[in-house]
Amino acid sequence: MSEGLNAINEKVKKESAFVEGLLSEIRKVIVGQEYIIERLLIGLLANGHILVEGVPGLAKTLSVRTLAQAIHTKFQRLQFTPDLLPADLIGTLVYNPKDGAFSTKKGPIFANIILADEINRAPAKVQSALLEAMQERQVTIGTHTFSLDDPFLVMATQNPIEQEGTYPLPEAQVDRFMLKVKIVYPNKEEEHKILKRMAFTDKKIEVNPVIDPKDIIKARGVVNEVYMDEKLEKYILDIVFATRHPANYKLEDLAPLIQYGASPRATLYLTLAAKAHAFIKQRGYVTPQDVKSIGHDVLRHRIIVSYEAEAEEKNSEDIIKRILEEIEVP
Repeated sequence: MSEGLNAINEKVKKESAFVEGLLSEIRKVIVGQEYIIERLLIGLLANGHILVEGVPGLAKTLSVRTLAQAIHTKFQRLQFTPDLLPADLIGTLVYNPKDGAFSTKKGPIFANIILADEINRAPAKVQSALLEAMQERQVTIGTHTFSLDDPFLVMATQNPIEQEGTYPLPEAQVDRFMLKVKIVYPNKEEEHKILKRMAFTDKKIEVNPVIDPKDIIKARGVVNEVYMDEKLEKYILDIVFATRHPANYKLEDLAPLIQYGASPRATLYLTLAAKAHAFIKQRGYVTPQDVKSIGHDVLRHRIIVSYEAEAEEKNSEDIIKRILEEIEVP
C-alpha cells in the first residue's frame, strides 16, 4: 500500500505543477479572494458546476472570467435578465421560407466554460433551461439532441435573494451545483492593493492562457486516482446522514431545524471535491481536513432549514458547523 501511495503522490506532484502557474496568472487581476479562486479550481478539477453568491462589486464575475481566460478554451458570458428566454440560452429552430425547412441555430451554451452572470435575475423557465445541460451535458432543440463539448462547466454568480429583482433558484437546479461559494468583502489591506492596481480609467491587464482543455481532462483522471481510505468514506457518509437523521448521531436538537437533508449528490460531490482539494495541495491522499475544508461549500445549499430554524435565526451554516464539530473524525 505504501508503495502505491508513494507512486500516487509522485504522480499528483507532477500533474499538479500547472496549478501554481494558473493561480499566478489569476492573481495578476484578482487581489486576495484566495478562497474563491481555490474553490473555482476545485470545481474545474472535480468536473462540477459552481454557484458564487455575494453582493455586487466583489469581483465575482471578474474572478470567474479571469479563470476562464487563463484556460485556452471556448468561453461564453451570459447575462441573465428578467426578459431572457430559454431559446436565448440553448438555441432554437429557424424556418427557411426558401426550402420550407427548419434549421438549428445553436445558442451560446455551446461552449466549454459558461459564466451565468446574476443567474437569479432571470425567471424559473430560463434557469430550468440549464438543467439538462448541467446534468446530462447535452441540449435538446426540437427533436434533436446535441452533446456539449468536454470540459463543460457552468460557473454562475448570484446576488443574495434579499435583493430586489431576484428569483430564488429551484431546489432541483441548486442541487446540480457541486459547490456554493459565498464571497465576502476584502480586508482594508487587500482593498488598498485593489485601489493601487485598478484605479485607472484605461488600464487593462492581459491574462494569458496557461492550460488547455486536454490538461484539465488529464488532471481530472489523476484526481480520480487520489487515495481515500475507507474510514474517510464512512466519515463522509456520517456527515451527510447526520443532515437527514441527526438523532442517530446524538444531535437531537438539530432535527426540528432541518426540513430536508442533503441528497446523495452531496456524498458524491464531497468525495470528489475532497480529492480535488488534496490534488491542488499536491497530495495523493485525502485527509479529514480536506473534507472539512470543503464541507460548507458542498452542503450549504443542500440543507433546507425549517420555519423553526428561521424563527430561531439559524441557517444551514450553523447546522453544518455543528455537524462537523460533533461527528467523530477518523
